[in-house]
Amino acid sequence: MTVALAALVPGALLGWLVYEAVGGSGTAGARASVASPSTAKPWSAPATDDAKKRGSTPTGSAPAGSGPLKGKVVVIDPGHNPGNFRHAAEINRQVDIGTNKKECDTTGTSTNSGYTEAQFTLDVAHRLRAVLEKQGATVKLTRDGDSPPWGPCVDERARIGNTAHADAAISLHADGSAEGDRGFHVILPASVHAGAADTRPIVGPSRDLGERVAGNFLRVTGEPPSNYVGDGTGLVTRRDLGGLNLSTVPKVFIECGNMRDSKDAALLTSGAWRQKAAQGISEGIVSFLRGS
Repeated sequence: MTVALAALVPGALLGWLVYEAVGGSGTAGARASVASPSTAKPWSAPATDDAKKRGSTPTGSAPAGSGPLKGKVVVIDPGHNPGNFRHAAEINRQVDIGTNKKECDTTGTSTNSGYTEAQFTLDVAHRLRAVLEKQGATVKLTRDGDSPPWGPCVDERARIGNTAHADAAISLHADGSAEGDRGFHVILPASVHAGAADTRPIVGPSRDLGERVAGNFLRVTGEPPSNYVGDGTGLVTRRDLGGLNLSTVPKVFIECGNMRDSKDAALLTSGAWRQKAAQGISEGIVSFLRGS
């Protein structure tokens, strides 16, 4: 456990030690990452060209009522879409992310047994929404089970959070690195000022959000910080993600684990563990929104 991580998650060290005692991850490496039931009422974002083509707009929830987060808006972005595999032309279209152009979206990854990242992220998103709504938050999703068959594009995902004037936004993912690469990491926006991108006002708040999410995720799930990126801190800063570059609200990504590692895959495919993941993420968001 590095000094940086100890500073980041002072209340989480015990959980990490317990995890190590029952067989946690190996030593940190320097290898690069390869990739990655609700009754809520629908909501409407401005219909962008992409949304019009797909015949729908993103969905979310109505205000949940009273609670400590009453009046707060959280946008959850479940990464990818199960239909992206069948819409290569649409998701390969280049969109402007400020620093450069990038694919509209990607297919995401899967476990060796075929459980897809898109399935995982939507399941965790539903669990996370339910937990946050119990706290009184208004929660909006960039895609839901009744969403169109591909996308949304990364620029549209950012725009949904911006249009909602979200107090916090989080994009849910799971990585697709090599066997032996284990652990979670939270991706923070770099300071970017180029084209339509200007993250300078959100870099500080996003780091605060990311640190709180990382600390609580570690404590609740027992999943170790990544052993292949982030130098053991569980935090990575990037400037090549449109969902972060184009955001005007505090936002982070979380790679909850590596779907291609057998130990992580066993967790990611467990409903009980996914509930812990949602709980850990929610506690980080609640801590950020309440400033405690």
